[in-house]
Amino acid sequence: MKKKLLYILMIPVFMFTTSCNEDEFLTQVNPNSITTDVYWETSDDFEKGLYTVYGALQFPSISGAQFTNNWVMGDLAGAESWMKTFEFVTLNFNDASEHVKNKWNELYVGIFRANQVIEYIQDAEISSSEKALIVAQARFLRAFFYFELAHSYGGAVIHTVVPVTDEDFQKAFDSIDKVTTDVIIPDLEFAKANLEGVEWTGDDLGRATWGAATALMGKVYLYNKDWVNAADEFKKIIDSGIYSLTPDFMDNFTDENEFNSESIFEVAYSAVAGDTGANGNNIDTTPNEIGSEANTIDAKVGQLNSGGYNEVLGSYYLHELLYNDEIDPTKGINNGFTQSQRMYASVLTKDGDGSYFSVPVTELKGFGFAQTAYVKKYTNWYQYDLINTTNPRSGINIRHIRYSDVLLMYAEAILNAQGDAAAAEALTYIDRIRARAGVVTLQDYLNNNANTFPAMHVSKVVNGAYNLVAPTADNLLTHIMMVERPIELCFEGHRWKDLTRWGIVKEVLTARRADELWLLANWDAIMNTAPFYFVDEAQKVRTDYAVCAASYTPSAHDYLPIPTDERQINSALGN
Repeated sequence: MKKKLLYILMIPVFMFTTSCNEDEFLTQVNPNSITTDVYWETSDDFEKGLYTVYGALQFPSISGAQFTNNWVMGDLAGAESWMKTFEFVTLNFNDASEHVKNKWNELYVGIFRANQVIEYIQDAEISSSEKALIVAQARFLRAFFYFELAHSYGGAVIHTVVPVTDEDFQKAFDSIDKVTTDVIIPDLEFAKANLEGVEWTGDDLGRATWGAATALMGKVYLYNKDWVNAADEFKKIIDSGIYSLTPDFMDNFTDENEFNSESIFEVAYSAVAGDTGANGNNIDTTPNEIGSEANTIDAKVGQLNSGGYNEVLGSYYLHELLYNDEIDPTKGINNGFTQSQRMYASVLTKDGDGSYFSVPVTELKGFGFAQTAYVKKYTNWYQYDLINTTNPRSGINIRHIRYSDVLLMYAEAILNAQGDAAAAEALTYIDRIRARAGVVTLQDYLNNNANTFPAMHVSKVVNGAYNLVAPTADNLLTHIMMVERPIELCFEGHRWKDLTRWGIVKEVLTARRADELWLLANWDAIMNTAPFYFVDEAQKVRTDYAVCAASYTPSAHDYLPIPTDERQINSALGN
């Protein structure tokens, strides 16, 4: 279409040149045009170019509303059949699905922008130190985009220079290993070396840092099962003293404590930046205006009766994990709530504490259609009276890498590398996270149960009291995978990647389906005794796994398919 339009626009030009000096006319340059020959020259040019690379992080499928399609894949969330996210709950997505196409395209826009900065700066007449700092940020961002591509689509088409000809776009699809070896690791090595010691303040908060590059490098090694190198990278973060867990778990999911001590890589949003309205800072009273830097996650996943669309619902598995996230009253950090900090900040339940969008939880409508847990995390439930769905806008930043995630990944890495010899050290890092949340630590359980702790990943409703297990490497790994990471990191986009890299998707979906079937068969007997299942008798049990548990196959579902549009324009990808 663009080529056709270009040809149409050029017809009058060629007609005009029949009465002019053809060579002279064709060599004239429009003095008002901005081209690569005149733009990429000054430091300001490259800073502006770099802003656009950061801007790509805000795209909906990377950190915005379509990011939520990742949340429902796995065992922590579901959706009703009329929701847009349902095709990812059931694993019925295909190469023409909107999110499949958008995520691919958005990530490549980010890569293209990064490539421009990296390539054009090489010949610019600016200082070598300034050049290295700009390139380090661009290469970190390119590494992040390629990591997301590789582990979302099972690989990527590698572009590390700006394409010039049509042939430059005709490139084959490369494996995760090749993308990692050829692009991600070299980019992160450069970023680490040139960002070390750099501190950002004020309006520069949110730029790439040594810590972000180091944490992502550790994650790359972890996904590649290179446990020793993964542990080494994560330990650098821990030993640096730069990061620490925030006192309040919820500090990580509001707009009030952004870029805090726990944030390692965070994408900035604003509900008012770029807003043209005089009252742009008032989300409730300024219709038809939206800050250009805002996201719409809060409207997408917020509870229906508060103005949202319920497109993500907490699973029964997650609900039970959070319900049994046992408070330690001796720590005195739960503000008098009956729920743990992690449950209070993550999901809305009928037996919950406090208010939701200014309405006492006890007065909220909803919780029908077998819905028991609505998403709180990354929504504005704590500060507004209603979700603005006319022009939804949330200024809550998205945290892609948190320090608590690094602690859990470090524990996972050393347990895999050293086995039982690392059990005591791994347990200390798990317990740092549990202590911050104000819940009983594993060490407390061990002290009170003859050096055993409860296997909390198995449903008490279905199976009765928890079994008690020894603190071996295998049992601690199971706890990290099936309890601690789900509770700590739910609705943050990690779960499907985790299940895939561990190779346990089928096992997990099958287990969740078995629990569903048990609940369906025994509902009449338990509906008044299972305290976290507040659903009416007519609706009974929501079946999130009826389809996906039966249809799942690794080759079809572990990774998203290459979009059909991309196959049509890139002949090297085949049909």
